[in-house]
Amino acid sequence: MIENDKPVALAFTGASGAAYGLRMLECLLDAGRKVYLLYSQAAQIVFKMETDIDLPASASECQAMLAEKYSAKEGQLQVFGRQQWMSPVASGSNPPEAMVVCPCTTGTLASIASGLSQDLIDRAADVVIKERRKLILVVRETPFSSLHLENMLKLSRAGVVIMPANPGFYENPQSVEEIVDFMVARILDHLDVPHSLISRWGDEDSKSNSNQ
Repeated sequence: MIENDKPVALAFTGASGAAYGLRMLECLLDAGRKVYLLYSQAAQIVFKMETDIDLPASASECQAMLAEKYSAKEGQLQVFGRQQWMSPVASGSNPPEAMVVCPCTTGTLASIASGLSQDLIDRAADVVIKERRKLILVVRETPFSSLHLENMLKLSRAGVVIMPANPGFYENPQSVEEIVDFMVARILDHLDVPHSLISRWGDEDSKSNSNQ
């Protein structure tokens, strides 16, 4: 049985940072959240380059693979194709509780800022914005151009959380996994999803670490 059946939409795009997206998916499922997963064609290429995950072109095949990998409960994970316009995320009558694009390309950022809705990721984001639900964009690019910054400001003014993939290092991470967990923890905090990925600033663990 799913602990919390309020769905969170998660989108993978072709920015570098596939590890962030996969860890985000794993943590949401571990927390008992229902996940609607979307992914772009560019994400398939990048995920194959950066991880051992080869995202199938078929949404049903991808759903079966990821559900098995992360031990998802029955009905907990639903994967939708890029043009699957009859999916729940395509309509304001059935919006997710929140949506995270992780990692988010600046191209996806621009499409969302322009309201183009050319594929299901864009449309789902458009729905979340218009229905006043939480949208988090984990943008991964450097440096940012004036166009990127203008698109971020435009979306921020519309209530979107712009959260560039900028992990902190004050916990003295010893592995890539710990760096990834720092970023994912910040996203989970904004979704009000409990986790124990990192210690909290100012708690006893953080104080002892900072005094070492």
